Amino acid sequence: MPAKLITTAMKCPDDLVVCLEYIDSKGVKTRRVVSPIRFVSGTSFLGLCLSRCEPRRFQLDRCSNLRLARAADFVMPVEITTLGSQEAPLAAAS
Repeated sequence: MPAKLITTAMKCPDDLVVCLEYIDSKGVKTRRVVSPIRFVSGTSFLGLCLSRCEPRRFQLDRCSNLRLARAADFVMPVEITTLGSQEAPLAAAS
């Protein structure tokens, strides 16, 4: 369940981030790394997008393939990967 993963990351903000695929309002699907901050409503949450280096609001119904990851494995800015015919892995810190 997406909300449970997001809540887990919120409880451990120094240790965990959420990797997810997100479809924006224009229908573009990207991979993102997000540090969740709080739920705004039952259908969205505010999170620090490590790609944009600023807070963004994410609609839960536009999120898929969520997984927890160690925050220490990522350095801002994390490259946003646009998903299409060729999928590239999430950029991680070396």
